[in-house]
Amino acid sequence: MATILIIDDSPTDVRVFTTLLERAGHQVFAVGTAEEGIERARAELPHLIIMDVIMPGMNGFQATRTLTRDPVTSAVPIVMITTKSMETDRVWGLRQGARAFITKPVNEKELLGCINELLSSAT
Repeated sequence: MATILIIDDSPTDVRVFTTLLERAGHQVFAVGTAEEGIERARAELPHLIIMDVIMPGMNGFQATRTLTRDPVTSAVPIVMITTKSMETDRVWGLRQGARAFITKPVNEKELLGCINELLSSAT
């Protein structure tokens, strides 16, 4: 179906999301830092990016802003998935360019529904 890049420093979350997405027919690749994620997104041009917020070094808000302002990657939808559940975090994430903001723990149906909606609106 689609190629999805996961940018998350938690091996557990990466494994959970990868299993879920591969079971839904997507091709998945993952990196553990925002800096690496920006580099891979530019090189691979995935159909969608799943972005954690709290990571060492550059955080997910900064990485989302960088990717959505880059002409090469600006069309790639970003779904932020985080433990940060304050409304201000959601608003800030969307202002940085994320197309969706989901809090952990993630509901499988919600995540797949969100991804499918973003992928279908991108085509």
